[in-house]
Amino acid sequence: MPEVLRLTAEKKYAAELAALAKGDAGPKPQNWMLTPKAVLTYLMGGESADGTVITPKYVGSRRLMETAIATLATDRALLLLGVPGTAKSWVSEHLAAAITGDSTMVIQCTAGTDENQIRYGWNYAQLLAHGPSEDAIVKTPLFRAMQDGKLVRLEELTRMGSDVQDTLITVLSEKILPIPELNTAVEAVRGFNVIATANNRDKGVNELSSALKRRFNVVVLPLPDDLDEEVSIVSRRVAEQATDLSLPLPRNVNDEITRVLTIFRELRSGRTEDGKTTCKTPSSTLSTAEAIATMIGGLSQSAWFNDANLTPQQLSDSMVGAIVKDPVQDSAVLAEYLETALKKRPGFSDYYAALTESL
Repeated sequence: MPEVLRLTAEKKYAAELAALAKGDAGPKPQNWMLTPKAVLTYLMGGESADGTVITPKYVGSRRLMETAIATLATDRALLLLGVPGTAKSWVSEHLAAAITGDSTMVIQCTAGTDENQIRYGWNYAQLLAHGPSEDAIVKTPLFRAMQDGKLVRLEELTRMGSDVQDTLITVLSEKILPIPELNTAVEAVRGFNVIATANNRDKGVNELSSALKRRFNVVVLPLPDDLDEEVSIVSRRVAEQATDLSLPLPRNVNDEITRVLTIFRELRSGRTEDGKTTCKTPSSTLSTAEAIATMIGGLSQSAWFNDANLTPQQLSDSMVGAIVKDPVQDSAVLAEYLETALKKRPGFSDYYAALTESL
């Protein structure tokens, strides 16, 4: 059987979920696999009742995760909001995996998403042969989640048009999905809820209507507060992805993660870590997710072309790709940063040379 490229959260962390479930005797919301406290342990890390180590899936505010979990235990939908790279999709997937054991009921919202992809579609062969019937309905993840009492994930909610967004209002307020062609409706089974994600940074975002906003409890996921916290997040995710991709981890990987994140954070904030030098900010977000992608790109290049020796030369092209989104404006911003902030900094001379060469 071929090996899949990426396991879903409930498969990858099946042992942790099973260990938590085994000693989880408290009261649970209907159709939940784990109690809210056990879901929190799964997200934040800790130990199960039998001593199994639970790895943290989210590094950040415990209160935010408590709020998210408590929201899903009610009939109110959850909206995870934040700039790109704040682990919105990651948290959404792990919440669904821990609560219902199924993170695959997901709708990726785009400018081309229409009502049929949200509500339901039709098998036109069946429709033409027998007319509208239950057998002719093509069930969307939202439809199935309502029937099964599970969570449905709506990724990048503000990417789809406002008119399509508003098809969710009846589902969120009345907990039914009307099927006028059959003169019936799907009634949501207890345990059903919606986790949506949206970012407030990208251009071309469709604002949520006030009617739809009122039906969500919004939890804003911030970027990591300090360098050490962000290094911890990136190191963990890079190690996981490198293992999945069979890439060796050089001994200096954490040192290079710290240097890459220092550069990203300074460009993101517009000032150096010591506060002594200000710099212009590029149009890119330079998020934690982009730092992870940069490191994985560097590890792949070093593994296949440099005998697994990770150096700034293997990282520089990926770094420039993450920083320079506008070839004119961002190139000038990076060039100025290199000259004013990085050129004479101890320990960063190789990055100065490599980035200057790649720019």
